Amino acid sequence: MTEAPFILLAGLFFAAAIYLMLSSRIIRIMLGVSLLGNAVNLTLFIAGRMTREIPPVITSGDVLASTSANPLPQALILTAIVISFSFFAFLMVLAYRARQTLESDDTTSLRFSEPADAPAPPRDY
Repeated sequence: MTEAPFILLAGLFFAAAIYLMLSSRIIRIMLGVSLLGNAVNLTLFIAGRMTREIPPVITSGDVLASTSANPLPQALILTAIVISFSFFAFLMVLAYRARQTLESDDTTSLRFSEPADAPAPPRDY
């Protein structure tokens, strides 16, 4: 199986994620972060060799065949899926509360919701 279509798909995911994260709307930013996580997972999966001929199971001896798929990226991806889902759920709750409290989902208007008499942060330059 060739990896070229999947590499192009991962590149499209990265491009779409960056485009969405540059938006000023919270929902688009959240979808961009989720899409970025999926792009990283797909990249890890591609790096672990995509073969169907030999499963990543050690049948005899202590050495995995060199033509088989690497099982470590697959395990990392499963863990990353669970973590990204919980992170996305947390972001959804934050976005909902910000929308409910401040009545806006635009990040530029959320920036102006800070108190006017708050001191400016120190600048180190």
